[in-house]
Formats: sequence, C-alpha cells, structure tokens
Amino acid sequence: MKNVIILVPETAVPAAIVDPRYMFTAVNEFFRSAGHTPYFKVQLAGLTPAVQLNDGLITIHPDLLLKDVKKADLVIVPALSGNMSAAVEQNREFIPWIIDQYKAGAEVASLCLGAFLLASTGLLDGKSCSTHWLFANDFKAMFPAVALTHDRIITEQNGLYTSGGATSYWNLLLYLVEKYTTREMSIMASKFFLLEMGREWQSPFMMFKGQKDHEDLEVVKAQEFIEKNYMARLTVDELSGKFGIGRRTFERRFKKATANTVVEYIQRVKVEAAKKQLEHGRKTVNEVMYEVGYTDNKAFRDVFKKIVGMSPIEYRHKYN
Repeated sequence: MKNVIILVPETAVPAAIVDPRYMFTAVNEFFRSAGHTPYFKVQLAGLTPAVQLNDGLITIHPDLLLKDVKKADLVIVPALSGNMSAAVEQNREFIPWIIDQYKAGAEVASLCLGAFLLASTGLLDGKSCSTHWLFANDFKAMFPAVALTHDRIITEQNGLYTSGGATSYWNLLLYLVEKYTTREMSIMASKFFLLEMGREWQSPFMMFKGQKDHEDLEVVKAQEFIEKNYMARLTVDELSGKFGIGRRTFERRFKKATANTVVEYIQRVKVEAAKKQLEHGRKTVNEVMYEVGYTDNKAFRDVFKKIVGMSPIEYRHKYN
C-alpha cells in the first residue's frame, strides 16, 4: 500500500487538498469493488490540528501532524493562494520536511501554484516545472534556476511532478494513478470524474500579458509601442531605430527584461489580439489575420498554432 501524504499549508486552496484526496480514495473504492485490497493510504498532514482557509470560512482538520509522518511514498503539495512570496514564507516549515522525505525516497507532486512551495526547496533547480500561466513572471523572478515550461500541463523529472494552472491538476492526478496502479484504473477514474485524458498543454487558456515589472524604461516604451501598433508589420530594426538603441543591444536588453525575444513578443501580442477577435467577432480567420498585421496565411497559422496549441479555426470553433 502506497502512503500518500497531502499537505495542508496555510493559505492553501481548499479544493487542491480535497480533490486529490477524493481521487485516491475513489481509486481505492474501484479496487474494493473489483475484490482487491485498496492501493493507497491517504492522509492529510499539517502543522497544526486545525488549519483555517479562505479567511476562516473553511477549516480543515489534518489526519496527523507533519512531525508524526513516518514515511511517505508520494507527497502532494496543493496550490497556494494570495501573494506567493508571503505564502511561501508563511509555510516555510514545510520546506525541510519535503526535502527530507524526497531524500528518503518519496516522490513529490505540486498542484498549480504549489510549485512555488516545491521550488522553494531547491529540488527543482535545473529541472523543468509548470504552474499557473498567470503567475509565470512571478515564478521566473523568484526561481531563475528553474526551467519554467508553463505551457505544459504536466512535468516529471526524477520523481518530481508539477501541474499547470487551476483544474489542470486533475490531469496530473490521473497521470499519477496510472503510474502507481494501471492504465485501466486511470481510465476508470477519468470516466468517473468526467475528465479528458491525455491533455498536455494549457496554451489555449493562456492570456499573454507582457512582463513590464522591470526597470528598463526604454524596453517598457518599446513594449507599449508594440501593443498599440500590433496591426503594423513591425521589425526589430524599426524598433531599435525608433528608440535609439543599437539592434544587438536592443535585442539583448529586451530579452533580459521580458524573457521574450523582440520577435516572440511581437508574435504573442498579435496572436493575443487575434484570439480576442476570434472569440467575440464575426470576421473570418483571413480577415482577423490581416487585422493583426499578417498577409501570409501559412505564416499566421504556424505562429498561432505554435503559441496557442491549435489552429485559428479550431480556436474559433472552441471559444467563439
């Protein structure tokens, strides 16, 4: 029997505690119904006997205190809420415990913004990690040694797992069920919870907001110019000339400040504008393409699919 410990941090998202418990206990029921012994022992562990969440509206009573956990096979780090720096600091006592459990052989999975707490252990340094796309810039600033791949729903390296934003953690839970039990059990869980299996990307849900929380004022001006003139055919030479900066210096400063190359930034702004028109407007895909400054249909489709994970037509059918 695998010992699953679900942490109960302060400021945790209640659903990210309850949902994994529900998933693993449901799988136990599937085993019982088939005449087998339950596979998981699921326990909630916290620092205190009662943890108040959502401004005191919800109180969770862990099964045991963290100090009383003997050995975990799988540790679940639920999503945190609020300011991430403050949330990590408030839950700092979990960090050495997570490290010790991992060194003792446990695997560790973070759900959504739980990646901030997991990354604070240093275990993700040099490894890939996903989290909620909306907090990508904050994560990069706090953990520059971690390779953030926030467009992916699941990452796995050396017994460390992370998931994308919000309810995409259900896909990681399905993945863990299959890894620890069987494909059949994972399929049964997906049917029971009405979950789509095999989702790999959260790209279609991402809304691009350029990173402007930096001190390079000329780059901020360039970002604002791009965002106001996305319908034009902008070039790096034109932008560097407009702001009086040599091209190579401009590209270096832009990438350092925004984590995007100039071309990537232009593409993302154009695609974000196209997404909004496809969601709410009545224009054809070709009309939208021209509106955002593209004249080559193939080039537009290729860039759109690279960033969003589906074609403009597929996106329109899904979200219009």
